Amino acid sequence: MKQTACVAGVAMIPFTKPGASAPYHEMGAAAIRLALADAGIGYASVQQVYAGYVYGDSTCGQRAVYEVGMSGVPVLNVNNNCSTGSSALFLARQAIESGAAECVLAVGFEQMRPGALETHWNDRPSSFGRFDDLCEQIAGGEGLPLALRYFGGAGAEHMQRYGTPMESFAKIRAKASRHAAHNPMALLRKVVSTDEVMQAPVLWPGVMTRLMACPPTCGGAAAILMSEAFARKHGARSDVRILAQAMTTDRPATFDTRSMIDLVGYRMGAEAAAMVYEQAGVGPDDIDVCELHDCFAHNELITYESLGFCPPGGAAQFIDDGDNTYGGKVVTNPSGGLLSKGHPLGATGLAQCYELTQQLRGRADARQVGGARLALQHNLGLGGAAVVTLYGKEAR
Repeated sequence: MKQTACVAGVAMIPFTKPGASAPYHEMGAAAIRLALADAGIGYASVQQVYAGYVYGDSTCGQRAVYEVGMSGVPVLNVNNNCSTGSSALFLARQAIESGAAECVLAVGFEQMRPGALETHWNDRPSSFGRFDDLCEQIAGGEGLPLALRYFGGAGAEHMQRYGTPMESFAKIRAKASRHAAHNPMALLRKVVSTDEVMQAPVLWPGVMTRLMACPPTCGGAAAILMSEAFARKHGARSDVRILAQAMTTDRPATFDTRSMIDLVGYRMGAEAAAMVYEQAGVGPDDIDVCELHDCFAHNELITYESLGFCPPGGAAQFIDDGDNTYGGKVVTNPSGGLLSKGHPLGATGLAQCYELTQQLRGRADARQVGGARLALQHNLGLGGAAVVTLYGKEAR
């Protein structure tokens, strides 16, 4: 009989700029200690560990975990590009639901380098080879870093297909700054206006300014999942639960449609969201709060449509109507998102889990979404994997 996975403990440490952080193992250990304290248990109670990171040698997970405890339990290292943190959470949730374990730790961390993401293994074929080839053929933006070309190209395609103005992306970034102003964990907390975003240094004329891209950051985050029976036995919280979760990878259409929107994961996200809604018996109109993968403002706009918050081509109106913020249909990225909080790849998905758990607990302070009961998480990794998770608050 399937067990429910309860989110008993969550934590994140403040994200920092590359070069200003502690080493990766110290960041991971700090997040683990905080999550254990939040759950009210010691490390000895943990039965399995899933540790997520992208940039590091093998068994970095053990290096971080051993700072906290060495109990001999399984420690598995996870790398799924930018969806690494939520992939670790996905495995932890499966372990609980299957009955393989009753208390599981998912931790993510990343010690980033300054500047654009780059390949570190240049003596062998890149895992992004097919993606890069198609991007070169259809995206434009020659000479720009590939990540920027991917998401800027998707945004440019949305503009051409639906008449979406560049100001829509600027409005997303301005919204993110207003949300982040209330988040002490956000790296960038200065409120900026739509005009200021538009007037920032241009990265791609007519498509993107610098403020529309998330900053590279270092950090760590963690979550403790328990079965309901284990939480009850140990006096831990069980009010926030994973109601449904799905991970998807690419299908042939990612390449066959020759669409930058599809290449950056629109279809993966849409498929995962549809699976989650069906599992839980809810729809996009039921979601109160959402943390989604806004590595660029362009991807946030596209993801509104991917998750069903508005119809294809309807994102600009969704933004103009204020349906992505407080008082609208679904408060999106109340944390400030990746655009303001930063994006340490391995930690991002678990930092999203931290924010949504705090929202459902009613502990989000000035950024609290009133009456939040259903929270949706979307975490995307090119190459590729998309993880969509629905959290619910237990009725009392």
